[in-house]
Amino acid sequence: MWQRQQTLFLLLSAGLIIALCFSTACLAGPDKTSYWQLEKPFFGILLGILAALVLLALVTYRSLILQMRLSSLGALVALGMQGWLAWMYFTKKDVTFTWTVIFPLAICVFNFLAARGCFQDQLMVESAQRLRNRRKRK
Repeated sequence: MWQRQQTLFLLLSAGLIIALCFSTACLAGPDKTSYWQLEKPFFGILLGILAALVLLALVTYRSLILQMRLSSLGALVALGMQGWLAWMYFTKKDVTFTWTVIFPLAICVFNFLAARGCFQDQLMVESAQRLRNRRKRK
């Protein structure tokens, strides 16, 4: 499990999710109050779904297709979270952003790379299975 590249990408995603859970300085108003207080339920739900998808993808390393689908879905959720942050940026004029706002985009990239690694492993398994079947027929 640990020697696969998709596991490392999923661990990086999980680390960024944990860092995003503990960061409070992503959005701040002019009086340094956090907008997470108003939007926290929606952000918390998205973050919880994303954390569950990444953890499930980490645990299901024996089923490559399920791991690939969970990673792809996690990438889509992270992209949706980044879109929500962009919407917040363009609709609320007095919002300032810090560097932790790019975490969902990095999570999306890491999940996409993990899904690509799962796909490559699945192709390798299928080609080895084809070779085994060819040997048995001879």
